[in-house]
Amino acid sequence: MKNCIIFRGGWDGHQPVETSELVAKALRERGFKVDVFDDQKALEEGSLEQKYDLIIPVWTMGVISGRAERAILEAVKRGVGIGGWHGGMCDAFRNNTEYQFMTGGQWVAHPGNTIDYMVNIIDHDDPITKGIEDFKVHSEQYYMHTDPSNKVLATTTFSGEHAAWIDGTVMPVVWTRRYGEGKVFYSSLGHGVEDFLSTPQILEITLRGLAWAAR
Repeated sequence: MKNCIIFRGGWDGHQPVETSELVAKALRERGFKVDVFDDQKALEEGSLEQKYDLIIPVWTMGVISGRAERAILEAVKRGVGIGGWHGGMCDAFRNNTEYQFMTGGQWVAHPGNTIDYMVNIIDHDDPITKGIEDFKVHSEQYYMHTDPSNKVLATTTFSGEHAAWIDGTVMPVVWTRRYGEGKVFYSSLGHGVEDFLSTPQILEITLRGLAWAAR
């Protein structure tokens, strides 16, 4: 059995409690043991690599303590996986550049806010996206600063309707990478519970990605 820790908080607009409860329930159904915390105290205790196979941050914006950040970075470097979605992972802790180096990206904008757009699967052989075809989303289309070393599995293309200067820009949506010995998974999808429920591909990609990242 894989052991997973979810720590949640930060901006409430991304429904950290509701989305993490949905994902935790689905992970448990797939055989994970999941511990959920509403603060960072469990991280600050350290020794995450002795307790967990996977770390899931669900903490948009906010601040992370130095001890908690060091504990995550060291655990992932030593082989613990980390994975997450939307702002809960890659719009967290905006001042922490080493955290961003680990995750492989940082949100910077969502032109037009909630809009209709396409997600294009570009790797049909990876186990995270295998068997999933391109699909439509009605949500925030994340414009991100991303690491060129990411292995990109899915992308989206900006139309320029809401920001003419990015017309035709192809942006990573789902990726994996390494940080030390640890595996990293990220999906920019999943603004709130409704996204997961209305578009089942979002939840399936998330669950597959988290399972892949787990040590």
